[in-house]
Parts: sequence; C-alpha cells; structure tokens
Amino acid sequence: MPAVRVFEPALCCNTGVCGPDVDEALVTFSADLGHLKELGADVERHNLANDPRAFATDETVRAFLQVAGSEGLPLTLVDGVTAQTGTYPSRAQLLRYAGLASDTSAEVVPDGAATLAVSAQSGECSGSSGCC
Repeated sequence: MPAVRVFEPALCCNTGVCGPDVDEALVTFSADLGHLKELGADVERHNLANDPRAFATDETVRAFLQVAGSEGLPLTLVDGVTAQTGTYPSRAQLLRYAGLASDTSAEVVPDGAATLAVSAQSGECSGSSGCC
C-alpha cells in the first residue's frame, strides 16, 4: 500500500480544526484522513508548527520549501513523490493515492450520517447532505 504524507503550513493545532474561525476545508480534510485510516491506509499529516522535524528530515520536503516556501504548502507526497501542492487533496484523490480506488470507478463513502457518491476521477460528490 502506498505511503501518503501530507505536509501542512503552520496551524494552530495538529489538525487546524480549532479556534473561533474553523476552516471548513480542514474539517473536511480531517474527516477524509480519518476515513482512510479506518480503511487501513498508510496516511500521515505533518504540521509545520508542531512537527518541524518531519519537514527537516525529508529531502523532498526540504527541496520543495527552498523553492516554494511555506506559501506552497500543503504538499502531498505518495511514496516520496510529489503528488499535489498548494491545496488539500479531496477524499477521492486520497483514496486513489492510497491505492484504494481506481480512476474510473465511483466510490461510495460515508460522510457522517449521509452517504455520498464520490467520483475518483472528478473529485465531485453528490447527495442530499449539503456538504458539497
């Protein structure tokens, strides 16, 4: 199973889901990572403020930061190869990166009490939950 590592900019806490103005993208991303972990995926996230050692010890991340700076984060690596920069991957992208979805199939994934159909190819979802 591929190793997925997400390197994030400095956040107020490990997840960034804290404080009075919570970023909905971080709430969604945290839920998506939790879902992948439940499926047994090898995923980790590293916050620059709370885990600077992970940034300093990874050659690819160090090189990325020298070129793009922390403004280029988040950085997603799959088995050490840059897969995505500047935005958080969607659930469908994470599933694909982790080897849990094919590019052409539709995945049905739970999101709280609602079930959404997520296309691994487009990253779009549909459903009546109002999350999309």
